[in-house]
Amino acid sequence: MLFTGERAMSNLLLKMHLAGPHKKVRAPRNPLSGNPMLKGVVLKTVIRKPKKPNSANRKCVVVRLSNGKEMCAYIPGEGHNLQEHNIVLVRVGRVPDLPGVKLKCIRGKHDLGHVIKKK
Repeated sequence: MLFTGERAMSNLLLKMHLAGPHKKVRAPRNPLSGNPMLKGVVLKTVIRKPKKPNSANRKCVVVRLSNGKEMCAYIPGEGHNLQEHNIVLVRVGRVPDLPGVKLKCIRGKHDLGHVIKKK
């Protein structure tokens, strides 16, 4: 038993002292609020420019997700068939050279077709 001066600490105080301060529970940082994938409706297609050393036109869509959030999602691969009001499935995965783009569309699900192979 720990002694402070001449008095012994009560059980409760001793446990609190040894446990230390409370640790805050961190909210999930996942933009899809903990889900691996979410469905969304395309609001508009946009072309974004990457950060400094890179130069390209990256195809993205602004999506209203099923949890109510509106976010920008990257369309991987060459070419796409997305228009306004199409349904897409998005996953978490950021594009390193596009600031603010934290989602990627999944090809071959809902209205977003597979990448067409060129011969």
